[in-house]
Amino acid sequence: MGQDSLLAMGIQGARMRWLAALGAAVALLVSAPPASAAYPVRYDFSQGTSAQAQHPDAPPPGADDWSCRPSRAHPHPVILVHGLMANQTVNWQTISPVLANHGYCVFSLTYGTTPKVVFPGYQPGGLIPMEDSARQLKRFVKKVRMATRARRVDIVGHSEGSLMPDWYVKFLGGAKRVKHYVGITTLWHGTDPAGLASLNRIGQAYGFSDPIQQQITRYCQSCYEFFPYSEFILKLRQGGIAVPGVRYTSIVTRNDELVQPYTSGIEPAPNMTNLVVQDQCPLDQGEHVALAADPVVAQDVLNALDPKHAGPVPCPLVLPLIGAPGYTGPPR
Repeated sequence: MGQDSLLAMGIQGARMRWLAALGAAVALLVSAPPASAAYPVRYDFSQGTSAQAQHPDAPPPGADDWSCRPSRAHPHPVILVHGLMANQTVNWQTISPVLANHGYCVFSLTYGTTPKVVFPGYQPGGLIPMEDSARQLKRFVKKVRMATRARRVDIVGHSEGSLMPDWYVKFLGGAKRVKHYVGITTLWHGTDPAGLASLNRIGQAYGFSDPIQQQITRYCQSCYEFFPYSEFILKLRQGGIAVPGVRYTSIVTRNDELVQPYTSGIEPAPNMTNLVVQDQCPLDQGEHVALAADPVVAQDVLNALDPKHAGPVPCPLVLPLIGAPGYTGPPR
């Protein structure tokens, strides 16, 4: 082989190596979060109160960038769905920046508000019938899909936000639009906090609960839908909670004061992963509220959305009603 041929082969080989390196660099840029998307993360639920006071009902850090386009690594935008009496600002000051820092397109909404319940500087959500809130969610999913050009989305919900979206998935066409469905403090079987559902059932039998129920439903039409025997829960459970084609993750705490029993959030199904935070970290004493700012839960959410790159779950001390203030470890 002549010297000219060897030189040509060397140049061609160098060119191929250069193109391969360029391709790898481009792939890394496409899949990695932009450097400007480094949001501070605090694992303290009380920060939602101060954020609400400064910017009422504003999207949490990292959410609602309508120019965001999902990467090849994270092709599904994530929609955050808050709990009863909360809103997008209060509920997602921790989970939203965690997801954004990992390169997800994150979106949040406040749903289910009513003019009958308004506080100075704060209008809570989740108060209208959950069937109606599910229709609001459906419209929001469509808006996100159109903006991001994504075929499917992921849902991460807390409390009512872990339950109501399944109505959308089961009955409003959401099964073909949702890929991952992550519930925090889930209550698939409803709840009987402080025995209120049982007392209400006894009151109905004796005819004295209806006036109380009518007064409550004037302001919170969804409240009685949480009871285990409500029409909403009974219909949702018909044929099973988990819809084929959707991958569910249910995260619960033994300390839950609002979901009683906490096992209401555990559902055996082939496409359902059930996680108890205390089984993963005995130091985690988070209850219903604190789980929205819980580093164990944050890692569980990341692992559920991207199981191929699951990371180890941390185990810091998590306090009831607060979270883990001062914790600065992973997930980053």
